[in-house]
Amino acid sequence: MQLNGAEIVIECLKEQGVDTVFGYPGGAILNVYDELYKHRDEIRHILTSHEQGASHAADGYARATGKVGVCLATSGPGATNLVTGIATAYMDSIPIVAITCNVGVSLLGKDSFQEIDIAGITMPITKYSFIVKDVSKLADTIRKAFRIAKAGRPGPVLVDIPKDITSTVTEYRREELGKYIPDHSHMNEEGLSRAISMLEEAKKPFVFAGGGAVLSGASRELREFVDKLDAPVTDSLMGKGAFPGTDPRYTGMLGMHGTKTSNYGVSECDLLVVIGARFSDRVTGNTETFAKNAKILQIDIDPAEINKNIIVTEELIGDIKEVLKILNRNLRQQDHSQWLEKIQSYKKKYPLKFHPDVLTGPFIVEEIYRQTKGDALIVTEVGQHQMWAAQYYKYTKPRTLLTSGGLGTMGYGLGASLGAKTGCPDKTVVNIAGDGCFRMNMNEIATAVRHNIPVIQVVVNNHVLGMVRQWQDLFYDERYSATVLRDAVDFVKLAEAMGAEGIRAETQEEFKEAFAKALAINRPVVIDCQIDSDDKVWPMVAPGAAISEAFDEADMKK
Repeated sequence: MQLNGAEIVIECLKEQGVDTVFGYPGGAILNVYDELYKHRDEIRHILTSHEQGASHAADGYARATGKVGVCLATSGPGATNLVTGIATAYMDSIPIVAITCNVGVSLLGKDSFQEIDIAGITMPITKYSFIVKDVSKLADTIRKAFRIAKAGRPGPVLVDIPKDITSTVTEYRREELGKYIPDHSHMNEEGLSRAISMLEEAKKPFVFAGGGAVLSGASRELREFVDKLDAPVTDSLMGKGAFPGTDPRYTGMLGMHGTKTSNYGVSECDLLVVIGARFSDRVTGNTETFAKNAKILQIDIDPAEINKNIIVTEELIGDIKEVLKILNRNLRQQDHSQWLEKIQSYKKKYPLKFHPDVLTGPFIVEEIYRQTKGDALIVTEVGQHQMWAAQYYKYTKPRTLLTSGGLGTMGYGLGASLGAKTGCPDKTVVNIAGDGCFRMNMNEIATAVRHNIPVIQVVVNNHVLGMVRQWQDLFYDERYSATVLRDAVDFVKLAEAMGAEGIRAETQEEFKEAFAKALAINRPVVIDCQIDSDDKVWPMVAPGAAISEAFDEADMKK
């Protein structure tokens, strides 16, 4: 059938099973929005307050559902406002397709009004960036964009469409969506045999699960593997929920703000099995001392991650779910009860602790866990509150902690929570933010109200940029340069001005009541939680130090 470019965009989205898009209109993308209006009963459009909110919402939708998230923006500043969200998705391997429209083909390269080379700008932060100058290639390009976003190591793809292409007519034929087949063609018998030998010879193995274990849907296979290997388990920030945080073998997060149990255990193990993690500097600390007593087996879908940051002993390349299935078939049952007993002794000796009588970040997170019975989708911004959310909420399922791990994007969480709640409407969605982060994209509260998306926004308000201040306190002789936020901003009044419910909590009891009310009323709520400016995240590893040198508040007092 004969369709114009804008109609082809919508038909291709329908082909891919897209039910929701997030965006902001403008002149160049007007034809697509006009067509979207005609199909509003098939594809829901969430108008965000800012394009960055749209890109984060698409990201949150993708993380929560496992589908590809989609965002739309017009040319020029509309497109550039997507960049931070695209980079966030790229660093954490999240599949989104960003569709932008540009000036007409004849105006490209002439500094036309609101013209920008968005395909060129996003090239380093996407798996692929397309600009479509021939309408006959538009449908295939959009289909390819979705395939690339999902295939192998997932990630964002950008499709830029000049405005005249959206109005030009060509022949369109619908295509059925093909089934994605995971790839583990890089696996070989020799490598598998060596890996099995390493696993069966180890006396003190430790399993380290990263974001890849979540993205591949390998939770069941991971639990079976851990049972067979009979090993303790740690995770990265991105790996939360891949292995249940309530399991006795689980030791907490690894790295700069990981538990002493995990940091000591990995430092003492003789085999570290790394599953879908990229050895971030926040995990390894000093790379010269990281797991120095261990052989390292790395399982990853991306060959580029092998020996990039840490030299490994053996690698298995492929989809983690498929690789673990093969290992589980070939690995004999192991028994490391003595090693596990030692790790359990560390857990008893070095528990996470916080001040019990006042309102603190850890108390807030534990109370959210208690009231949601561990069944919420937790979204965070970036900073101290993010680490507390990672430490004190017990994630038992994958895709239940949505956070910017690689890029560390302040302002990510609120938009992402809107995407998560849209994709999973039956789930309680809580965005935990610091006051500094909340200021960055708090305009998206208006989006939540406009579209009746009942997210719960918890602001851990210490009136400072908490994580930066913590570093200034510990490493910069308490020179608090540009980190104090004590001003007249009232988040409760701000929430009410945008049409949401605003509640202030200054004590533990007030927070308990506020959060219970937020759960009950089923509308957007902002809870402003007043905590001390000097609360810190413990334990901590100093920059450049070994993870075995983790210290906490008690160590500081000594």
